[in-house]
Amino acid sequence: MIATQPNLLDFSSTSLTALMQAWGEPAFRATQLIQWLYQKGVTDIDQMSNISKVFREKLKSDACIQRLEVMFDQIARDGTRKWLFRLYDGNAIETVFIPEKTRGTLCVSSQVGCALNCSFCSTGKEGFNRNLSLAEIIGQVVMAKSLLNPDEKITNVVMMGMGEPLLNYQPVIDAMDLMMDDHAFGLSKYRVTLSTSGVVPQMLQLKNDSPVSLAVSLHAPTNSLREQLVPLNKKYPLEVLIPVCRDYFPKDSKRCIVFEYVMLKGMNDSLTHAKQLIRLLDNMPCKVNLIPFNPFPGTNYICSNWETIVAFQDRLGKAGIKTWIRKTRGEDIDGACGQLAGDFDDRTGRRARMGGKNSKKI
Repeated sequence: MIATQPNLLDFSSTSLTALMQAWGEPAFRATQLIQWLYQKGVTDIDQMSNISKVFREKLKSDACIQRLEVMFDQIARDGTRKWLFRLYDGNAIETVFIPEKTRGTLCVSSQVGCALNCSFCSTGKEGFNRNLSLAEIIGQVVMAKSLLNPDEKITNVVMMGMGEPLLNYQPVIDAMDLMMDDHAFGLSKYRVTLSTSGVVPQMLQLKNDSPVSLAVSLHAPTNSLREQLVPLNKKYPLEVLIPVCRDYFPKDSKRCIVFEYVMLKGMNDSLTHAKQLIRLLDNMPCKVNLIPFNPFPGTNYICSNWETIVAFQDRLGKAGIKTWIRKTRGEDIDGACGQLAGDFDDRTGRRARMGGKNSKKI
């Protein structure tokens, strides 16, 4: 249901401060509200006990707190947890929490579906409906925090869920700012990561607007192969993308881009491909994250066998490129990388062309 009053979760720190000033309230009111909304997670304005009753009445008449609705809550055998959240328009998105011994990583969506059509990704095959609002992005973090067990904490957030974050630029920036705000979630810039398929103009803008960590979905060492896997490469080919990556972080900062590389049997996993990747990334401070392909209905791709993945890692490592193999998590609940699909009306017709129904409504 669409809220009749402005949702307080839909305000950035800056816009909330401006709203307080427009209401004739001191700027510190915005800080108080952020603490109540995100640190303390209140759902009722009357719970804001250090705010005067007069101002609480003003808030109740002119604003609201509208959270996402939980449709499904699934826990995998390995402890990975996936939620399906209903949005106000009836569409739904997926969010995944990955618990580990020393950290808890929340994978957050930025769009309803995905406007891109990467051939190995379940989300892309489901089509696209719309961008998420700030409240719908930061609301995933709010809901996850409220639903997790007391011994589970969100220490890292990755914008790697449904959608291409840089195609929903300002709401994503505002949400990440709240994730790093000491009065909200207080995460370090090193613990908030945005993953992009390589939307170059917005990458250049992000470099100036936000200090978050950056991951780039590379998946191929040549233009011809990458265009098959990541169609965006036709618009921003490797000779455009790689120089931006090379100069993204200052060379004296010790920060570097992580390149994501899904391992597809017979497609991009040979030692020849490894050598091409080494040449592409030559003398660039970076890390490579090899991702075993996670299957989904209708795909023709197969995951590379383990020996091939290890050999690929070994070849990159010998060339001096720090390379990890990502552990597959949540595969039994379709919560692994590339498997998120949500539940939404596809406005692109992509799903129908693939032989599916236009609506996945449950």
